[in-house]
Amino acid sequence: MNTHLSLRKNGLGLLLATFLALTACSPKYDLIIRNGQVIDGSGSEAFSADVAVKGDRIAKIEPALRGRAGRTVDAKGMVVSPGFVDVHAHLEPLPVLPAAESHLRMGVTTAVGGPDGSSPLSIGSYLDSLEKIGVGINTAYLIGHNAIRLEVLGMENRAPTPDELQRMEQYVEKAMQEGTFGLSTGLKYLPGAFAKTDEVVALARVAAEYGGVYTSHIREEGLGLLDAVDEVIQIAEETGITAVITHHKAIGQPMWGASKTTLAMVDSARARGLDVRIDQYPYTASHTGISVLIPAWAMEGGRYTAFAKRCEDPVLRDSIKRGIIYNILNDRGGGDLKRIQFSSFNWKPELSGKTLYDWALAEGLEPTPENGAELVIQAQLHRGANCIYHAMSEDDVVRIMQHPVTMVASDGRITEFGKGHPHPRVYGTFPRVLGCYVREMKVLDLPTAIYKMSGLPASVFGIGGRGQLKEGYFADIVVFDPETIEDKATFEKPHQYPVGIDFVIVNGKVVLDEGTFRDLRAGKVLRKRTKK
Repeated sequence: MNTHLSLRKNGLGLLLATFLALTACSPKYDLIIRNGQVIDGSGSEAFSADVAVKGDRIAKIEPALRGRAGRTVDAKGMVVSPGFVDVHAHLEPLPVLPAAESHLRMGVTTAVGGPDGSSPLSIGSYLDSLEKIGVGINTAYLIGHNAIRLEVLGMENRAPTPDELQRMEQYVEKAMQEGTFGLSTGLKYLPGAFAKTDEVVALARVAAEYGGVYTSHIREEGLGLLDAVDEVIQIAEETGITAVITHHKAIGQPMWGASKTTLAMVDSARARGLDVRIDQYPYTASHTGISVLIPAWAMEGGRYTAFAKRCEDPVLRDSIKRGIIYNILNDRGGGDLKRIQFSSFNWKPELSGKTLYDWALAEGLEPTPENGAELVIQAQLHRGANCIYHAMSEDDVVRIMQHPVTMVASDGRITEFGKGHPHPRVYGTFPRVLGCYVREMKVLDLPTAIYKMSGLPASVFGIGGRGQLKEGYFADIVVFDPETIEDKATFEKPHQYPVGIDFVIVNGKVVLDEGTFRDLRAGKVLRKRTKK
C-alpha cells in the first residue's frame, strides 16, 4: 500500500514537473489577439492568424499561436489591421487635448502635424513639451513655410532678400535636425500666397538634403488647379524631394472632372522618375477660414487691420467685393450661398452650422453672390469665421481615391466632443472609407484601403516601424468589424463617434477597449533620424 502511494505520488509529481517545465518554456506575451483576419497594411490579402504583443512591439504573428498572455482578445469575425497613419492632421489642440480621443476613436494611432504651412517655429522645444505632458497618439511634425515666412518677412508681399532667404533656409535646416519629417506649404494662405516658386524650391531643397518630404496645400484648387499641380511637380523635379499634393481636390463646378487631368499629370511626372504623391479625405466639402474667399492682395500687411483699412477706400472695397463674388461663383462658393456653411463664428455664434444663405435671409437680404460678398467682408472685419464649403464632385473624390499613390488623410483637427460645429472628417474619415467606399460603394477593396491608410503613408513619410503588422514593429493595432464599421458624423450633426471599431492599441496599450476609451497617453513623440 505504501509502495503504491509512493509510486502514485511520484507519478503525479512527474506530471506536475513536466507541466511546469512546458509552461515555463511557453512564451509569455502581454496580449494575444486570436482568430482574426489579419490585413497587414502591405496591400496583401487577409489571412487568418493570431497576433501576439510583448511590451510595445508585435512579437509574433502566426496561425494558432501557442503561448500564454496577460490578456487574450477574441477577434473572430473581425479584421486586425495596423493602426491608421494620418499624414495630414491639425494637431494644434494637443497641448489642451493630449488624449486625442477624436482621432483614436477612428483608428488613428499615428498623426503628422504641421500641415498647410502652419507649425510651431521652434519644433524641437515644442516636441519636448509634448513629451512632458504625454500624448495619446504617436505624433510627428512638419515645419511650416508660412510660419517661417511670417517670422522673417511678416505679411509683406515681396520676395525675400538673399540674407532673408538664407535665414528661412536655416529655419528649415534646424527643424530637420530637430526631427521634423519635412516641409509643408499653404500657398493658398497668407503669407505663403506671396511666395514665388523659387523661394519654395530653395526651402524644399534643404528638406530634401535631410531626407524629408514636401507637402503642399497647393496655390489653387479651383480654376488655377492645373498650374498649381504643375508647380508641385516642378518643385519635385528641381529638388528631388518626395512631393505630396495634400487633400487633393477639384473645387468649384467649373473644375469638376479636372482630376482626370491632374492625375494624368501625376502619372507623367512619376514616369519621369519623380516621386509625386497625393493625400485625400473622403468628403465632397472642404473646411477652412472664410478669408479663403477674399483676394490675397487685400490682406497684405494683415488679415484684419490692413484689410479693414483697404475696405475704407470705396475703389479698393469694390475690387475686393468683385474678387469675393468671383470666388463664390467659381471657387469654394460652389456658385450658391447654401454651399458655404459656418463651423465657428465668434461674432455670430448663432450661425454655427448654418449657411451664408441663412445669414443673408436673417439680415433681410436677397441671397445673391453680391450680398453674400458683403457679408463675407463683414465677417472678416469682425475677426473672420471658419466655414465648410460644399463645392466638390463625388466623381472626383472617387477618381482621386482610386489612384494608386493616393493616401487617406483626414485634414481633421483634434476635437473636443460637443464643442463647435466641426467638419465631420474629424470623427469619420477612416471609418468612412472602410464603410462607405469599401463595403457599400466598392470603390476600393479592403486590403487596398488599409494600405492607403497605414503602410503607404508610413513608407512615404519615412515613419519607421509603423504602418504594418510585422514582427518587431510597434504594436499599433486596430480591431474592427468590416460589416458594421461606419462613420456617424454628418455635416448637420458632426459630434458623433464612429461605430464598428472595438479595439485600438497604441504601442502595445489598449486605449479603446471594447469601445470604451482609456486615456493612457500611450503615444510617442516621433523624431525623424536624419543625416545630411
